[in-house]
Amino acid sequence: MKAVITVIGRDTVGVIARVSAVCAELNINIEDVTQSILQEMFCMIMLVDTTGCAADPAAIRARFEQLGREMGMQVTLTRQEVFDAMHKV
Repeated sequence: MKAVITVIGRDTVGVIARVSAVCAELNINIEDVTQSILQEMFCMIMLVDTTGCAADPAAIRARFEQLGREMGMQVTLTRQEVFDAMHKV
């Protein structure tokens, strides 16, 4: 399953490393990533493949939400088909 991870919040050291570490912990492959710092706000979008992840989608989302709370940022995971359906015109 393909998914999109978004990270938004105040820029701080180690954001990419921490999100990547959770991906590795869950056996999620990062396929593409873009990130930008807009003034003091960090914004990142990752396209990932969760095919190798043994956890169910709810557990994966919960783990990224927990990471977001730990970092004081918003971290969300959305399945690609849901993301695509939300953004169709």
